[in-house]
Amino acid sequence: MATGTYGYQPAAYADAALMQREALVLQHLPQVRLIARRIHDQLPDYISLDDLISTGVIGLLAAIDKFDPSLNVQLNTFAERKIRGAILDGLRETDWAPRKVRKKSKLIQAAIHRAKQRAGRDAAEEEIAAELGIPLAEYQKWLTEVKGVELERLEFAGGDKTGRSFIQFIAGGEESSPFNILERSELERILALAIDRIPKIERTVLHLYYFEELNLRQIGEVVGMHLSRVAQLRTQAILRLRSHLERVWTSQPRRKG
Repeated sequence: MATGTYGYQPAAYADAALMQREALVLQHLPQVRLIARRIHDQLPDYISLDDLISTGVIGLLAAIDKFDPSLNVQLNTFAERKIRGAILDGLRETDWAPRKVRKKSKLIQAAIHRAKQRAGRDAAEEEIAAELGIPLAEYQKWLTEVKGVELERLEFAGGDKTGRSFIQFIAGGEESSPFNILERSELERILALAIDRIPKIERTVLHLYYFEELNLRQIGEVVGMHLSRVAQLRTQAILRLRSHLERVWTSQPRRKG
């Protein structure tokens, strides 16, 4: 029987590599479940968690196959982005959000802007609901429905322990991306000012979610609110910031590359 270099049998070597790959998948499967659950928290209940986990495993396999230990990076760190990217790419490909839900998201953003103009400050929920011409309870139901409707890739900020960078998440699609209009440092400055001006409870929810990396249930325990209410506040905060940034960057002249 032919053997490979140093007398190793190719078939045996392949079997060992396959076993090692399977062992790595089992070792990092809890990481896939954790990331999938975190994303699932942002989505409507009809989205299957098991489907997200299955897609995440595909991302994990890609990470294992492309991992280079010589880069001095841990596999779980390298796999984080691949797993999340695979799940979010899968969601975007299926276009899971109904058109009427996307429309509600746009209506809320517009109402937030009008209410802010009228009040001269970030408007309260009651004022936003009034702009929409619906009762407060109905408006809060809308927030629950649009939860995660503009889901985008969440990226880690580099090296300064500032937690997740959600600028791209707030910004939306590539065509309207503020990166095409403003320098990142300027955008971060504008975003920081906008965050300082939103209601304190929404600021707290964003901080705990994106920077402390707590899930919605854990945040509810910290602030003494039900999970569904925390989800509404997080959605409202994101839509406030997106509405603000949209007005800022559409008012700026485009820079020529």
